[in-house]
Amino acid sequence: MTLHQLVRKSAAEHPGRTAVAAPEGDLTYGELDRHADALAHRLRALGVGRGDRVIIWAEKSARVVVAMQAVLRLGAAYVPADGSAPLERVAGLAENCSAAAVLTTEDRFGAVSERLRASSVPCRDLAEDGTDDTAAGPVDEPAELDDLAYILYTSGSTGTPKGVCISHRNALAFVKWAVGSLGAGPEDRFSSHAPFHFDLSVLDLYAAFSVGASVHLVPAELAYAPSQLVEFLYGQGITIWYSVPSALILMVREGGLLDRPAPDGLRAVLFAGEPFPVPHVRALAAWTSARLLNLYGPTETNVCTFREVTEDDLRRDRPVPIGAACSGDLAWALRADGGTAGPGEEGELWVSGPTVMLGYWGAEPHRGPYSTGDLVKVLPDGAFDYVGRRDHMVKIRGHRIELGEVEAALASHPGVAEAAALVVGGGMEARLVAWVVPRPGHEPGALELRGHCARRLPRYMLAEDLRMTASLPRTRNGKIDRAALGARLQESPSGESAADGGGAPHRKE
Repeated sequence: MTLHQLVRKSAAEHPGRTAVAAPEGDLTYGELDRHADALAHRLRALGVGRGDRVIIWAEKSARVVVAMQAVLRLGAAYVPADGSAPLERVAGLAENCSAAAVLTTEDRFGAVSERLRASSVPCRDLAEDGTDDTAAGPVDEPAELDDLAYILYTSGSTGTPKGVCISHRNALAFVKWAVGSLGAGPEDRFSSHAPFHFDLSVLDLYAAFSVGASVHLVPAELAYAPSQLVEFLYGQGITIWYSVPSALILMVREGGLLDRPAPDGLRAVLFAGEPFPVPHVRALAAWTSARLLNLYGPTETNVCTFREVTEDDLRRDRPVPIGAACSGDLAWALRADGGTAGPGEEGELWVSGPTVMLGYWGAEPHRGPYSTGDLVKVLPDGAFDYVGRRDHMVKIRGHRIELGEVEAALASHPGVAEAAALVVGGGMEARLVAWVVPRPGHEPGALELRGHCARRLPRYMLAEDLRMTASLPRTRNGKIDRAALGARLQESPSGESAADGGGAPHRKE
Protein backbone atom coordinates (compact mmCIF):
# COMPACT_ATOMS: atom_id res chain seq x y z
CA MET A 1 0.00 0.00 0.00
CA THR A 2 1.35 3.46 -0.94
CA LEU A 3 0.59 6.81 0.68
CA HIS A 4 -2.34 7.79 -1.54
CA GLN A 5 -3.92 4.37 -1.13
CA LEU A 6 -4.40 5.17 2.56
CA VAL A 7 -6.97 7.78 1.55
CA ARG A 8 -8.53 5.46 -1.04
CA LYS A 9 -9.02 2.79 1.62
CA SER A 10 -10.48 5.19 4.19
CA ALA A 11 -12.75 6.71 1.53
CA ALA A 12 -14.16 3.25 0.83
CA GLU A 13 -14.65 2.50 4.54
CA HIS A 14 -15.64 5.97 5.84
CA PRO A 15 -16.79 8.08 2.85
CA GLY A 16 -18.82 10.52 4.96
CA ARG A 17 -16.31 10.94 7.78
CA THR A 18 -14.32 14.20 7.94
CA ALA A 19 -10.81 13.72 6.57
CA VAL A 20 -9.50 17.31 6.57
CA ALA A 21 -10.87 20.11 8.75
CA ALA A 22 -9.76 23.55 7.58
CA PRO A 23 -10.89 27.17 8.00
CA GLU A 24 -12.00 27.34 4.36
CA GLY A 25 -14.19 24.25 4.75
CA ASP A 26 -13.98 20.59 5.66
CA LEU A 27 -13.51 17.66 3.29
CA THR A 28 -14.91 14.21 3.88
CA TYR A 29 -12.91 11.20 2.79
CA GLY A 30 -15.25 10.75 -0.15
CA GLU A 31 -14.76 14.37 -1.23
CA LEU A 32 -10.98 14.24 -0.77
CA ASP A 33 -10.86 11.08 -2.87
CA ARG A 34 -12.96 12.55 -5.71
CA HIS A 35 -11.20 15.93 -5.77
CA ALA A 36 -7.79 14.24 -5.83
CA ASP A 37 -8.81 12.09 -8.79
CA ALA A 38 -10.20 15.13 -10.62
CA LEU A 39 -7.01 17.13 -10.15
CA ALA A 40 -4.91 14.11 -11.13
CA HIS A 41 -6.70 14.01 -14.50
CA ARG A 42 -5.85 17.66 -15.10
CA LEU A 43 -2.24 17.17 -14.10
CA ARG A 44 -2.03 14.22 -16.44
CA ALA A 45 -3.26 16.51 -19.22
CA LEU A 46 -0.32 18.81 -18.41
CA GLY A 47 2.01 15.88 -19.01
CA VAL A 48 2.68 14.85 -15.40
CA GLY A 49 3.42 11.15 -15.12
CA ARG A 50 5.12 8.51 -13.04
CA GLY A 51 8.42 9.63 -11.54
CA ASP A 52 7.82 13.33 -12.18
CA ARG A 53 8.10 16.05 -9.52
CA VAL A 54 5.40 18.67 -8.88
CA ILE A 55 6.02 21.81 -6.81
CA ILE A 56 3.12 22.88 -4.56
CA TRP A 57 3.55 26.52 -3.48
CA ALA A 58 0.78 27.71 -1.17
CA GLU A 59 -0.04 28.20 2.48
CA LYS A 60 -1.51 25.22 4.28
CA SER A 61 -5.05 24.43 3.14
CA ALA A 62 -7.36 21.57 2.24
CA ARG A 63 -6.64 22.31 -1.44
CA VAL A 64 -2.97 21.62 -0.84
CA VAL A 65 -3.82 18.24 0.71
CA VAL A 66 -5.90 17.46 -2.38
CA ALA A 67 -2.96 18.45 -4.59
CA MET A 68 -0.54 16.21 -2.71
CA GLN A 69 -2.91 13.28 -3.13
CA ALA A 70 -3.45 14.05 -6.81
CA VAL A 71 0.29 14.03 -7.52
CA LEU A 72 0.76 10.71 -5.73
CA ARG A 73 -2.04 9.12 -7.76
CA LEU A 74 -0.04 9.72 -10.90
CA GLY A 75 2.96 7.88 -9.48
CA ALA A 76 4.69 11.26 -9.22
CA ALA A 77 6.26 13.00 -6.22
CA TYR A 78 5.15 16.25 -4.64
CA VAL A 79 7.54 18.97 -3.49
CA PRO A 80 5.93 21.30 -0.92
CA ALA A 81 7.37 24.82 -0.92
CA ASP A 82 7.05 27.17 2.05
CA GLY A 83 3.99 29.32 1.43
CA SER A 84 5.94 32.42 2.47
CA ALA A 85 8.98 31.63 0.33
CA PRO A 86 9.96 34.25 -2.28
CA LEU A 87 9.36 33.59 -5.96
CA GLU A 88 13.05 33.18 -6.76
CA ARG A 89 13.49 30.45 -4.18
CA VAL A 90 10.46 28.54 -5.48
CA ALA A 91 11.68 28.92 -9.06
CA GLY A 92 15.07 27.65 -7.93
CA LEU A 93 13.48 24.56 -6.38
CA ALA A 94 11.49 23.90 -9.56
CA GLU A 95 14.62 24.14 -11.66
CA ASN A 96 16.69 22.10 -9.21
CA CYS A 97 14.34 19.11 -9.22
CA SER A 98 13.32 19.53 -12.89
CA ALA A 99 9.69 19.91 -11.89
CA ALA A 100 7.07 18.80 -14.37
CA ALA A 101 4.58 21.37 -13.05
CA VAL A 102 3.95 23.98 -10.36
CA LEU A 103 0.68 24.20 -8.45
CA THR A 104 0.04 27.51 -6.75
CA THR A 105 -2.64 30.03 -5.80
CA GLU A 106 -4.30 32.60 -8.04
CA ASP A 107 -2.37 35.55 -6.62
CA ARG A 108 1.00 33.89 -7.40
CA PHE A 109 0.03 32.20 -10.65
CA GLY A 110 0.97 34.97 -13.08
CA ALA A 111 4.35 35.71 -11.51
CA VAL A 112 5.49 32.10 -11.28
CA SER A 113 4.22 31.31 -14.80
CA GLU A 114 6.25 34.21 -16.21
CA ARG A 115 9.34 33.35 -14.17
CA LEU A 116 9.32 29.71 -15.35
CA ARG A 117 8.35 30.40 -18.96
CA ALA A 118 11.92 29.90 -20.17
CA SER A 119 12.09 26.57 -18.32
CA SER A 120 8.82 25.42 -19.96
CA VAL A 121 7.41 24.33 -16.60
CA PRO A 122 3.60 24.47 -16.77
CA CYS A 123 1.74 26.06 -13.86
CA ARG A 124 -1.74 25.45 -12.57
CA ASP A 125 -4.02 27.42 -10.28
CA LEU A 126 -5.01 25.39 -7.22
CA ALA A 127 -8.38 27.15 -7.16
CA GLU A 128 -9.42 25.26 -10.28
CA ASP A 129 -10.42 22.14 -8.42
CA GLY A 130 -11.54 20.20 -11.48
CA THR A 131 -14.70 18.81 -9.91
CA ASP A 132 -16.22 18.46 -13.37
CA ASP A 133 -13.59 15.81 -14.12
CA THR A 134 -14.89 13.39 -11.49
CA ALA A 135 -16.78 11.42 -14.13
CA ALA A 136 -13.43 10.47 -15.66
CA GLY A 137 -12.96 7.94 -12.87
CA PRO A 138 -10.23 7.05 -10.40
CA VAL A 139 -6.54 7.63 -11.13
CA ASP A 140 -4.21 5.04 -9.68
CA GLU A 141 -0.94 4.77 -11.58
CA PRO A 142 1.21 1.92 -10.30
CA ALA A 143 3.83 2.88 -7.73
CA GLU A 144 6.32 0.77 -5.82
CA LEU A 145 7.11 1.18 -2.15
CA ASP A 146 10.63 2.33 -2.99
CA ASP A 147 9.43 4.96 -5.49
CA LEU A 148 9.92 8.61 -4.62
CA ALA A 149 6.85 10.01 -2.80
CA TYR A 150 7.95 13.56 -1.87
CA ILE A 151 10.96 15.82 -1.58
CA LEU A 152 11.49 18.08 1.43
CA TYR A 153 14.03 20.83 0.90
CA THR A 154 16.15 21.73 3.91
CA SER A 155 18.76 24.43 4.40
CA GLY A 156 22.14 23.32 3.12
CA SER A 157 25.44 24.16 4.81
CA THR A 158 26.64 25.65 1.50
CA GLY A 159 23.65 27.99 1.30
CA THR A 160 21.98 25.88 -1.40
CA PRO A 161 18.81 24.01 -0.33
CA LYS A 162 19.15 20.21 -0.24
CA GLY A 163 16.24 18.09 -1.44
CA VAL A 164 15.66 15.13 0.88
CA CYS A 165 14.06 12.33 -1.16
CA ILE A 166 11.57 10.19 0.76
CA SER A 167 9.97 7.01 -0.58
CA HIS A 168 6.59 5.54 0.22
CA ARG A 169 8.39 2.87 2.27
CA ASN A 170 10.32 5.50 4.25
CA ALA A 171 7.16 7.39 5.20
CA LEU A 172 4.96 4.36 5.84
CA ALA A 173 7.48 2.74 8.20
CA PHE A 174 7.19 5.76 10.48
CA VAL A 175 3.42 6.13 10.04
CA LYS A 176 2.76 2.46 10.83
CA TRP A 177 4.84 2.72 13.99
CA ALA A 178 3.11 5.95 15.06
CA VAL A 179 -0.38 4.52 14.55
CA GLY A 180 0.48 1.42 16.54
CA SER A 181 2.22 3.31 19.33
CA LEU A 182 -0.63 5.80 19.69
CA GLY A 183 -3.40 3.24 19.26
CA ALA A 184 -4.92 5.65 16.72
CA GLY A 185 -8.44 5.07 15.43
CA PRO A 186 -11.24 6.67 13.38
CA GLU A 187 -12.44 8.79 16.31
CA ASP A 188 -9.11 10.54 16.75
CA ARG A 189 -8.65 14.19 15.81
CA PHE A 190 -5.06 15.03 14.88
CA SER A 191 -3.73 18.58 14.97
CA SER A 192 -1.66 19.74 12.00
CA HIS A 193 0.57 22.47 13.35
CA ALA A 194 3.69 22.07 11.20
CA PRO A 195 3.87 23.49 7.66
CA PHE A 196 3.72 20.84 4.95
CA HIS A 197 7.36 21.39 3.95
CA PHE A 198 8.37 20.33 7.48
CA ASP A 199 8.63 16.60 8.21
CA LEU A 200 6.49 16.78 11.35
CA SER A 201 3.47 17.10 9.05
CA VAL A 202 3.91 13.52 7.81
CA LEU A 203 2.54 12.09 11.04
CA ASP A 204 -0.40 14.50 11.15
CA LEU A 205 -1.64 13.66 7.67
CA TYR A 206 -0.85 10.04 7.05
CA ALA A 207 -1.41 8.62 10.53
CA ALA A 208 -4.88 10.17 10.37
CA PHE A 209 -5.53 8.94 6.81
CA SER A 210 -4.40 5.40 7.60
CA VAL A 211 -7.14 4.91 10.22
CA GLY A 212 -9.91 7.16 8.87
CA ALA A 213 -9.35 9.85 11.52
CA SER A 214 -9.58 13.60 10.91
CA VAL A 215 -6.66 16.01 10.60
CA HIS A 216 -7.27 19.62 11.67
CA LEU A 217 -5.15 22.23 9.89
CA VAL A 218 -3.69 25.08 11.91
CA PRO A 219 -3.48 28.06 9.52
CA ALA A 220 0.02 29.44 9.00
CA GLU A 221 -0.92 32.81 10.52
CA LEU A 222 -1.94 31.10 13.79
CA ALA A 223 1.09 28.82 14.08
CA TYR A 224 2.69 31.00 16.80
CA ALA A 225 -0.35 32.88 18.06
CA PRO A 226 -0.56 31.44 21.60
CA SER A 227 -4.14 32.29 22.57
CA GLN A 228 -5.52 31.18 19.21
CA LEU A 229 -3.61 27.90 19.43
CA VAL A 230 -5.10 27.18 22.83
CA GLU A 231 -8.58 27.93 21.49
CA PHE A 232 -7.85 25.67 18.53
CA LEU A 233 -6.88 22.79 20.81
CA TYR A 234 -10.11 23.06 22.77
CA GLY A 235 -12.43 24.14 19.97
CA GLN A 236 -11.39 21.38 17.58
CA GLY A 237 -11.50 18.70 20.25
CA ILE A 238 -7.96 17.59 19.44
CA THR A 239 -7.06 14.14 20.77
CA ILE A 240 -3.47 13.97 19.44
CA TRP A 241 -1.37 17.14 19.42
CA TYR A 242 2.02 17.29 17.67
CA SER A 243 4.26 20.35 17.38
CA VAL A 244 7.68 21.78 18.10
CA PRO A 245 8.21 22.55 21.81
CA SER A 246 8.34 26.30 21.15
CA ALA A 247 4.66 26.29 20.18
CA LEU A 248 3.71 24.53 23.40
CA ILE A 249 5.89 26.90 25.43
CA LEU A 250 4.08 29.87 23.92
CA MET A 251 0.70 28.28 24.65
CA VAL A 252 1.72 27.83 28.29
CA ARG A 253 3.51 31.14 28.77
CA GLU A 254 1.25 33.51 26.84
CA GLY A 255 -1.86 31.55 25.86
CA GLY A 256 -3.12 30.53 29.30
CA LEU A 257 -3.05 26.82 28.46
CA LEU A 258 -2.61 25.75 32.07
CA ASP A 259 -5.26 28.12 33.38
CA ARG A 260 -8.11 25.77 32.53
CA PRO A 261 -8.61 22.02 32.95
CA ALA A 262 -7.01 19.86 30.28
CA PRO A 263 -9.42 18.68 27.56
CA ASP A 264 -10.99 15.34 28.45
CA GLY A 265 -10.35 13.92 25.00
CA LEU A 266 -6.66 14.81 24.76
CA ARG A 267 -4.83 11.46 24.69
CA ALA A 268 -1.32 12.32 23.59
CA VAL A 269 0.95 15.36 23.31
CA LEU A 270 3.87 14.79 20.96
CA PHE A 271 6.81 17.14 20.49
CA ALA A 272 9.90 17.11 18.30
CA GLY A 273 12.37 19.31 16.46
CA GLU A 274 14.29 20.83 19.39
CA PRO A 275 15.03 20.17 23.08
CA PHE A 276 12.08 20.85 25.40
CA PRO A 277 13.22 22.45 28.70
CA VAL A 278 12.13 20.08 31.43
CA PRO A 279 10.33 22.70 33.62
CA HIS A 280 7.77 23.09 30.82
CA VAL A 281 7.41 19.31 30.50
CA ARG A 282 6.79 19.08 34.24
CA ALA A 283 4.08 21.71 33.95
CA LEU A 284 2.37 19.80 31.13
CA ALA A 285 2.60 16.53 33.06
CA ALA A 286 0.93 18.16 36.07
CA TRP A 287 -1.80 19.64 33.84
CA THR A 288 -2.83 16.60 31.79
CA SER A 289 -3.00 12.83 32.07
CA ALA A 290 -2.33 12.57 28.33
CA ARG A 291 0.76 10.68 27.24
CA LEU A 292 3.79 12.90 26.59
CA LEU A 293 6.11 11.67 23.86
CA ASN A 294 9.42 13.13 22.70
CA LEU A 295 10.06 12.19 19.05
CA TYR A 296 13.46 12.59 17.42
CA GLY A 297 14.86 12.41 13.93
CA PRO A 298 16.32 14.63 11.22
CA THR A 299 14.41 15.08 7.96
CA GLU A 300 16.69 12.45 6.42
CA THR A 301 15.30 9.76 8.74
CA ASN A 302 11.94 11.18 9.85
CA VAL A 303 11.31 9.85 13.38
CA CYS A 304 13.89 7.21 14.27
CA THR A 305 13.88 7.33 18.11
CA PHE A 306 11.31 8.25 20.74
CA ARG A 307 10.79 8.46 24.46
CA GLU A 308 7.56 8.47 26.43
CA VAL A 309 8.09 10.81 29.37
CA THR A 310 8.56 9.02 32.70
CA GLU A 311 8.52 10.20 36.30
CA ASP A 312 12.30 9.82 36.37
CA ASP A 313 12.58 12.08 33.31
CA LEU A 314 10.63 14.79 35.14
CA ARG A 315 13.08 14.71 38.04
CA ARG A 316 16.04 15.55 35.79
CA ASP A 317 17.30 19.06 35.12
CA ARG A 318 18.02 18.23 31.48
CA PRO A 319 15.54 17.86 28.60
CA VAL A 320 13.76 14.52 28.21
CA PRO A 321 15.98 11.89 26.52
CA ILE A 322 15.37 11.23 22.83
CA GLY A 323 14.96 7.59 23.74
CA ALA A 324 15.48 4.39 21.79
CA ALA A 325 15.07 3.41 18.15
CA CYS A 326 11.61 3.07 16.64
CA SER A 327 9.92 2.76 13.22
CA GLY A 328 11.87 -0.44 12.56
CA ASP A 329 15.20 1.42 12.66
CA LEU A 330 18.46 0.68 14.42
CA ALA A 331 20.37 3.47 16.16
CA TRP A 332 23.80 3.61 17.79
CA ALA A 333 26.44 6.12 18.83
CA LEU A 334 30.01 6.16 17.52
CA ARG A 335 32.77 7.59 19.68
CA ALA A 336 35.42 9.85 18.18
CA ASP A 337 37.78 6.85 18.00
CA GLY A 338 35.29 4.95 15.83
CA GLY A 339 34.12 2.54 18.54
CA THR A 340 30.50 2.05 19.54
CA ALA A 341 29.64 4.10 22.62
CA GLY A 342 28.45 2.24 25.68
CA PRO A 343 26.47 3.41 28.72
CA GLY A 344 27.83 6.69 30.04
CA GLU A 345 29.76 7.44 26.84
CA GLU A 346 29.10 10.05 24.17
CA GLY A 347 29.22 9.77 20.42
CA GLU A 348 27.57 10.74 17.16
CA LEU A 349 24.21 9.10 16.48
CA TRP A 350 23.94 6.85 13.42
CA VAL A 351 20.74 5.34 12.06
CA SER A 352 19.89 2.56 9.64
CA GLY A 353 16.56 1.08 8.66
CA PRO A 354 13.40 1.66 6.63
CA THR A 355 12.94 5.38 7.42
CA VAL A 356 16.37 6.44 6.09
CA MET A 357 15.98 8.60 2.97
CA LEU A 358 16.64 7.56 -0.62
CA GLY A 359 19.22 10.36 -0.81
CA TYR A 360 19.50 14.02 -1.80
CA TRP A 361 18.02 15.08 -5.12
CA GLY A 362 20.70 15.35 -7.76
CA ALA A 363 23.24 13.36 -5.73
CA GLU A 364 24.12 9.67 -5.66
CA PRO A 365 21.53 7.46 -3.89
CA HIS A 366 22.17 7.09 -0.18
CA ARG A 367 23.49 3.69 0.82
CA GLY A 368 23.88 2.25 4.29
CA PRO A 369 23.56 3.98 7.68
CA TYR A 370 22.98 7.71 8.02
CA SER A 371 25.15 9.94 10.20
CA THR A 372 22.82 12.42 11.93
CA GLY A 373 25.49 14.89 13.04
CA ASP A 374 23.87 14.86 16.50
CA LEU A 375 25.88 14.07 19.61
CA VAL A 376 24.25 11.81 22.19
CA LYS A 377 25.08 10.14 25.48
CA VAL A 378 24.16 6.49 25.97
CA LEU A 379 22.04 5.98 29.08
CA PRO A 380 22.20 2.86 31.30
CA ASP A 381 19.10 1.38 29.64
CA GLY A 382 20.59 1.87 26.14
CA ALA A 383 18.44 4.89 25.29
CA PHE A 384 19.99 8.17 24.17
CA ASP A 385 20.31 11.57 25.79
CA TYR A 386 20.62 14.41 23.29
CA VAL A 387 23.81 16.43 23.84
CA GLY A 388 23.76 18.74 20.83
CA ARG A 389 24.72 19.26 17.23
CA ARG A 390 28.17 18.32 16.02
CA ASP A 391 28.18 21.59 14.08
CA HIS A 392 27.21 23.47 17.27
CA MET A 393 30.31 22.22 19.03
CA VAL A 394 32.73 25.13 19.22
CA LYS A 395 36.01 25.94 20.90
CA ILE A 396 36.88 28.81 23.18
CA ARG A 397 40.56 29.12 24.03
CA GLY A 398 41.09 25.43 23.37
CA HIS A 399 38.05 24.18 25.30
CA ARG A 400 35.38 22.23 23.40
CA ILE A 401 31.91 23.57 24.14
CA GLU A 402 28.57 22.11 23.06
CA LEU A 403 26.08 24.98 22.84
CA GLY A 404 23.17 22.66 23.55
CA GLU A 405 24.65 21.80 26.93
CA VAL A 406 24.97 25.49 27.82
CA GLU A 407 21.37 26.12 26.75
CA ALA A 408 20.09 23.13 28.72
CA ALA A 409 21.81 24.35 31.88
CA LEU A 410 20.29 27.82 31.57
CA ALA A 411 16.83 26.44 30.72
CA SER A 412 16.88 24.25 33.85
CA HIS A 413 16.67 27.39 36.02
CA PRO A 414 13.09 27.74 37.34
CA GLY A 415 12.94 31.37 36.22
CA VAL A 416 14.00 30.67 32.62
CA ALA A 417 11.56 29.77 29.87
CA GLU A 418 14.06 29.37 27.03
CA ALA A 419 17.71 29.98 26.29
CA ALA A 420 20.02 30.14 23.29
CA ALA A 421 23.79 30.49 23.05
CA LEU A 422 26.34 31.55 20.44
CA VAL A 423 30.08 32.02 20.28
CA VAL A 424 31.21 35.30 18.78
CA GLY A 425 34.69 36.31 17.76
CA GLY A 426 37.68 34.05 17.36
CA GLY A 427 40.96 33.13 18.98
CA MET A 428 41.59 34.83 22.29
CA GLU A 429 38.73 37.22 21.56
CA ALA A 430 36.10 34.46 21.39
CA ARG A 431 33.33 34.76 23.95
CA LEU A 432 30.14 32.92 24.80
CA VAL A 433 26.91 34.92 24.56
CA ALA A 434 23.55 33.63 25.80
CA TRP A 435 20.00 34.92 25.45
CA VAL A 436 17.48 34.14 28.17
CA VAL A 437 13.70 34.38 27.97
CA PRO A 438 12.40 34.73 31.55
CA ARG A 439 9.26 32.98 32.74
CA PRO A 440 6.33 35.28 33.53
CA GLY A 441 6.87 37.08 36.81
CA HIS A 442 10.58 36.24 36.89
CA GLU A 443 13.72 38.15 36.00
CA PRO A 444 16.70 36.17 37.24
CA GLY A 445 19.87 38.19 37.53
CA ALA A 446 23.19 37.35 35.92
CA LEU A 447 24.81 36.35 39.21
CA GLU A 448 21.94 34.02 39.99
CA LEU A 449 22.06 32.44 36.51
CA ARG A 450 25.82 32.19 36.57
CA GLY A 451 25.72 30.47 39.95
CA HIS A 452 23.03 28.10 38.73
CA CYS A 453 25.10 27.15 35.69
CA ALA A 454 28.33 26.94 37.70
CA ARG A 455 26.80 24.05 39.64
CA ARG A 456 26.26 22.20 36.37
CA LEU A 457 29.00 23.31 33.97
CA PRO A 458 32.76 23.87 34.05
CA ARG A 459 33.88 27.48 34.29
CA TYR A 460 34.88 27.75 30.62
CA MET A 461 31.27 26.95 29.61
CA LEU A 462 29.74 29.85 31.54
CA ALA A 463 28.35 32.64 29.34
CA GLU A 464 30.35 35.83 29.60
CA ASP A 465 27.50 37.91 28.18
CA LEU A 466 23.90 37.23 29.30
CA ARG A 467 21.04 39.02 27.56
CA MET A 468 17.41 39.05 28.62
CA THR A 469 14.92 39.03 25.77
CA ALA A 470 11.13 38.72 25.49
CA SER A 471 11.40 36.04 22.81
CA LEU A 472 13.86 34.18 20.60
CA PRO A 473 13.74 34.56 16.82
CA ARG A 474 12.33 31.50 15.06
CA THR A 475 12.54 29.99 11.61
CA ARG A 476 9.30 29.06 9.85
CA ASN A 477 9.71 25.57 11.27
CA GLY A 478 9.73 26.96 14.79
CA LYS A 479 13.39 26.32 15.54
CA ILE A 480 15.72 28.94 17.02
CA ASP A 481 17.06 31.18 14.25
CA ARG A 482 20.74 31.41 15.15
CA ALA A 483 21.53 33.55 12.13
CA ALA A 484 19.04 36.13 13.39
CA LEU A 485 20.65 36.05 16.83
CA GLY A 486 24.02 36.71 15.22
CA ALA A 487 22.50 39.66 13.38
CA ARG A 488 21.20 41.02 16.69
CA LEU A 489 24.74 41.03 18.02
CA GLN A 490 25.97 43.03 15.04
CA GLU A 491 23.17 45.55 15.51
CA SER A 492 23.67 45.81 19.29
CA PRO A 493 27.13 44.47 20.20
CA SER A 494 27.08 45.80 23.73
CA GLY A 495 23.38 45.84 24.57
CA GLU A 496 21.97 47.75 27.53
CA SER A 497 23.80 46.96 30.72
CA ALA A 498 21.75 46.29 33.84
CA ALA A 499 23.13 46.88 37.32
CA ASP A 500 23.61 43.49 38.86
CA GLY A 501 26.30 43.78 41.46
CA GLY A 502 29.08 42.22 39.45
CA GLY A 503 29.57 38.91 37.68
CA ALA A 504 28.77 38.39 34.04
CA PRO A 505 27.34 41.29 32.05
CA HIS A 506 23.53 41.15 32.12
CA ARG A 507 21.73 42.87 29.26
CA LYS A 508 18.21 43.43 28.09
CA GLU A 509 17.06 43.36 24.50
